[in-house]
Amino acid sequence: MCFNHLIIIFTLFFLLWGLYSEKFHPAATFLIAVSLLNVFNIITPQETLSGFSNPSIASILLLLIVSNVIQKTGVINFYFSKILGENLSYKSFLGRMFLSTSTISAFFNNTPIVAMLLPYVYQWSKKKSISPSKLLIPLSYASILGGTITLIGTSTNLVVNGLAIEKGLNPLSIFDFAYIGIPATLVGFLYIYLFGYKLLPDREDPIKTFLERKKEYIVETIVRDNSRLIGKSIKEAKLRNLKGLFLAEIIKRGKVISPVSPEEIIESGDILIFVGQTEAITDLISSNIGISLPNYCNINDERMNIVEIVISNNSSLINKKIKETDFRAKYDAAILAIHRNGEKLKGKIGEIILKPGDLLLLLAGKDFWKRAEDTTDFYVISKVKEIFNIDRKKGNFVFLSFLILIFFSAFNIIPLFTGLLLIITLFILTKVATYSEIKKGLDLNLAIIAALAVGIGKGIINSGFSDTIAKGIQEVFSPIGIIGSLAAVYVITNLLTEFVTNVAAASITFPIAVSSASLLSVNPKPFILAVAFGASASFITPIGYQTNLMVYSVGNYKFGDFLKIGIPISIVYGLVCIIGLYFLYF
Repeated sequence: MCFNHLIIIFTLFFLLWGLYSEKFHPAATFLIAVSLLNVFNIITPQETLSGFSNPSIASILLLLIVSNVIQKTGVINFYFSKILGENLSYKSFLGRMFLSTSTISAFFNNTPIVAMLLPYVYQWSKKKSISPSKLLIPLSYASILGGTITLIGTSTNLVVNGLAIEKGLNPLSIFDFAYIGIPATLVGFLYIYLFGYKLLPDREDPIKTFLERKKEYIVETIVRDNSRLIGKSIKEAKLRNLKGLFLAEIIKRGKVISPVSPEEIIESGDILIFVGQTEAITDLISSNIGISLPNYCNINDERMNIVEIVISNNSSLINKKIKETDFRAKYDAAILAIHRNGEKLKGKIGEIILKPGDLLLLLAGKDFWKRAEDTTDFYVISKVKEIFNIDRKKGNFVFLSFLILIFFSAFNIIPLFTGLLLIITLFILTKVATYSEIKKGLDLNLAIIAALAVGIGKGIINSGFSDTIAKGIQEVFSPIGIIGSLAAVYVITNLLTEFVTNVAAASITFPIAVSSASLLSVNPKPFILAVAFGASASFITPIGYQTNLMVYSVGNYKFGDFLKIGIPISIVYGLVCIIGLYFLYF
């Protein structure tokens, strides 16, 4: 094994460790990995930066801008509300939700689609006394499956296309994915609709009044100087018998007291940490028992709402302490409480470091909704805004313009990148979107990751590491032939994507796929598509794909729920992809 191979192995281990452990921001992890390859001359500075000039990578940014503009018009919400009526049965709603979500996800980035539908599905389940856990995993899976139908359905497909262009191969067309993506999506739908829904957990207790096991939040309060609780014991103040709340600990003069004795005397300035349900916390802060929220939780607004949000996968709030987020100034809302699935949180709210998928309970002022529209730091889940007050003509114009672009691009009348530039220019000229709105639609973190992934791919190829791995795959699977190598590429990609980002999985296995095709002297296209499908098909862990992470805490799921439901669909989906690609191209 040569020195360059050792550097590649070390770099890939660092990349996988960094992304899995979340020690650094994903973009920073990619930057460090590419820098290592550059320092050891495995890739040149030009190759390091080549991804930033790749039209397929640039198209990711432009697509996100267009999706953001269409989302803001509200036209997609309007059509979804017509499809997903309130009077449907559970199975009817499940079927319509799955098919409509997968269809629209084929043409729009699936993350904002899930973000738009999450509050609607959540509230629908509440009204029908159905646990959200019976619907939210199917919502995520539908968006993932739909995203694999076209080139533009997910950023992963565009990254793989960018890697192919950088390698000098023919670019993939919009509907190259559809021949496998559509059958695979239909198989996924039939699995969920006929069998999989039975495996979905029901986090409800039918004996309870509300037929639901509530999510528990941790909330911090302070004993005011004029509180009537001062001098009383916990037992005398009746703080151990609050409905739906548990006094977890007291922080007295910097000292943590836990568990809390019933005889503990309350003093001015004591910090009381409660754990409890949403309604109980709401009642607590509106009561007049002499405790209040910390200063960073106060909102000076006569009109306030209690709102639940979930932290997004690429949020700028991640790895920050709550007190360092400046949340009140940014969003006119205060972080009242926090819930993290499967983890007991302790201590002051302000000291807790935010993670992707955290649920936050907010005290929201009147400007919150306006400010929340322009952020991807979080998604609102507990309150559905009015979706019918939209400019239908404007929304339909934007939607139709995008469909025309897809048609022109599919038939090679105009390149996708050029078409996206034209449609964004059209939006500005017709004042459908302002420059400020266009700028807010940019996701620079995703662009940096996608561009640097090209550099990772080049490094694996330049070092000869991809050829070495491809030869090993060919030796092991030579008795099975081409389909064995194709399956190996898919499985390796799919396993990686369950634990690190799909872009990372694709950038690592793409060179191996191309080398495998070269050694077999066959068309590389099915191997490239195997990478794309394998990188997107994340079903068995909540951390493998950001839509899974979005529904993880909201649905009160456990890690094992994804394993139980996801393993069958992952196997069936993989078989459809591998067998379909083999018979389609060989």
